Amino acid sequence: MRILFIGDIVGRQGVEVVESVLPRLRRDQSIGFVVANGENADGGSGITPQIFRRLLACGVDCVTLGDHIYKKKEIIETLESHERIVKPANYPPTAPGRPSTVLTSATGVSVAVFSLMGRVFMKPADCPFTAIDRELAAIPESTVVRVVDFHAEATSDKQLMGRYLDGRVSAVMGTHTHVPTADTTILPGGTAFQCDLGMTGPHFSILGRDIESVLIATTTFRPVAFPVAKGDVKLSGAIVDVDPRTGRATRIERVSIDEQAAGQYDEDDDR
Repeated sequence: MRILFIGDIVGRQGVEVVESVLPRLRRDQSIGFVVANGENADGGSGITPQIFRRLLACGVDCVTLGDHIYKKKEIIETLESHERIVKPANYPPTAPGRPSTVLTSATGVSVAVFSLMGRVFMKPADCPFTAIDRELAAIPESTVVRVVDFHAEATSDKQLMGRYLDGRVSAVMGTHTHVPTADTTILPGGTAFQCDLGMTGPHFSILGRDIESVLIATTTFRPVAFPVAKGDVKLSGAIVDVDPRTGRATRIERVSIDEQAAGQYDEDDDR
């Protein structure tokens, strides 16, 4: 089966490029399951129930989140009631949301989805290694396709998690830094890995934010708002092929689709 992982969706621009590209991409690439990190989807910080529903409507199967998970308090009810959105599993049990979920792909294969938060240069959280051990133990052995979004800052933190889970999950995909890394690989145990999927949103920016605003704040220390930028909007992520019988990854390919490609998809759909 083929799984698409979409990196951090940033702002309206990120949501709209997913809506433009994903339906065609699923068809053309025979994508059976889509995981998207949506923690920056609303104005660059947080996600709302409305945006969550828009992502599901255009073909996202499961939304993962990170440190901005609760920036929009209206998402809490959705976190507590919907199976297609997960919180970081190393957040406390009392934090709203489910730590993992098992869903059925378009081809009828069960897929377990986990989200984890890193601890290096990040806000305090419980041990992600202990948390994923606990969650994996609770998943039925028959569910062999298991994917992890590791939302972390340090590449060493992400590499450690990849090695720790090699052979135990199908993929460990890093998010959070908004910059795609060129280290896509299949680890020896059959786990697909990438330190960071990159950002789905405006790339003519500073990590999705308006360049001039960030420059002013950085060089003058003046309090300046950081609006989401607008130019060079791309969908960034990776496609991973997984053997549904063993759960092992067999192939990984980085994905980057810009505004021009999105426009071509829209034109083709109108014909």
